[in-house]
Amino acid sequence: MNLADLNKVAVAMTANGKGILAADESTGTIKKRFDAIATENTEDNRRDYRELMFRTAEAMKNCISGVILYDETIWQKAKDGTPLVKIIEQMGSIPGIKVDEGTKPLPNCPGELITAGLDKLPDRLPKYYEAGARFAKWRAVIDIGAGIPSYTAIHTNAHALARYAALCQANQIVPIVEPEVLMDGDHDIDRCYEVTEFVLKETFQQLYYQRVALEGMVLKPNMAIAGKKSAKKSSVQEVAEKTVKLLKACVPGAVPGIAFLSGGQSDEEATAHLDAMNKIGNLPWNLTFSYGRALQAAPQKAWSGKAANVAAAQTAFTHRAKMNSLAAKGEWKKDMEKAA
Repeated sequence: MNLADLNKVAVAMTANGKGILAADESTGTIKKRFDAIATENTEDNRRDYRELMFRTAEAMKNCISGVILYDETIWQKAKDGTPLVKIIEQMGSIPGIKVDEGTKPLPNCPGELITAGLDKLPDRLPKYYEAGARFAKWRAVIDIGAGIPSYTAIHTNAHALARYAALCQANQIVPIVEPEVLMDGDHDIDRCYEVTEFVLKETFQQLYYQRVALEGMVLKPNMAIAGKKSAKKSSVQEVAEKTVKLLKACVPGAVPGIAFLSGGQSDEEATAHLDAMNKIGNLPWNLTFSYGRALQAAPQKAWSGKAANVAAAQTAFTHRAKMNSLAAKGEWKKDMEKAA
């Protein structure tokens, strides 16, 4: 492991004012997105849609530090025969790869999940590195509900995340460590805080046990936020203050950067929360975004599967990328959204 090189990549991934585009939707997930815009879920359509984002020079060069790809996409070529990975590199962005294989039920823990894919990972990582990936992503899913999460689910998922991270670093790939506490329930922000604190502390304990170098990783956490079905909504300021407090209590300063997931927040909410955190300032790590839906919903709708709409989709993508880039510097203002 060359830690200096890993650190260089991790720092670049969370560079000030830049964030990560999560374009790693599985074929099943992107089908749901395409169904919503009446677009057929074919390999060519998936490639064309992702290519239009990767070729959006203004957004990619100025706002996007890295792109998380799905297994299919990392091997794909653009219409003109250029590998998509090369297009990303030409834009000055770092290609990355989602390496987990989705979730499965966790034995003896009803309603809880474990992420699969560790067994084949040592064989897959060198191939991804050769294909151009310099970072990877693994998502663990923790749900909040009646009697859950259990310690079993938190521990098992944290252990798997740590093993994945160690394997990545051994193959000179920066791991994005993503323990996601879902916002699907009716819990309030304090319950989310309590569970996320437990999850993050257990995750860093397991990373230590697996000898993962914190300087060569990026954390992708959820924010401290009330569940979607909660009757008690929180203000932007409360989300920002509680999330920063939570991270300071759990995340060592050796971690170069934290790139939030949007987790089902609306585009503007995800931007506003990130901006408010950066306005607090005086943080030991760079805080940025690793958004999927919150960067892509607008361009997807504008594109709607039609070649004639590519320019409109690129304009929509550029706007969302710019808004989040400003938020990553604490320079976003709500009235900037209306100017679009």
